[in-house]
Amino acid sequence: MLKSETIGKYLMKPFNIYLIGVGGQGIGLLSEILLRAADYAGHRVKAVDTHGLAQRGGVVVSHLRLGDRVFSPLVQGGEADLVIALERYEALRGLKVAARDGGALVYYDTVWQPLDVRLNRAAEIQAADIHRVCAARGIKDYVVFHPALEDTRMQNTAVLSTIHKNELIPEIQEKHYKNAMEDLLQGSALKQNLKLFEGNG
Repeated sequence: MLKSETIGKYLMKPFNIYLIGVGGQGIGLLSEILLRAADYAGHRVKAVDTHGLAQRGGVVVSHLRLGDRVFSPLVQGGEADLVIALERYEALRGLKVAARDGGALVYYDTVWQPLDVRLNRAAEIQAADIHRVCAARGIKDYVVFHPALEDTRMQNTAVLSTIHKNELIPEIQEKHYKNAMEDLLQGSALKQNLKLFEGNG
């Protein structure tokens, strides 16, 4: 059982988070960090992951819901306040499947091209395409990209840093994210990820 910083301090209105990416990108770790950070912040939170396709490079999805009156971990279609994606195509998929109008999207701007794109049967989705979809629906989009990232497995931490710096999840502070990272990482991995999270990576 994790120790919450403030017992009984919950959001009155549910806050829904939908995470999506490709197997191997670290969606599971990012989801667990957010879950623990929410708990450290004193929120009541429910979460569920789908891991079945992770080893095959398929789509991986996590749902997190914060709030006092949350009884199911599943985010219903069109009800995600925040969509988090670790790949451009999955960002567009998350927008279509889960995002609510007026919500927010944060995604890492990398591409795992679908077969049709590799075979030149379809055009590659660009960040501008995603921005147009967001603008039409009043969704604020945050694009994350680090050209000199030491390890591609740290893309999820780069996204986490953007979530924190823009306060995209209510009432979760820097110390809560760091506590969660310290629970789940150790040694050089923890040091490198904290450096990136703090904006020094």
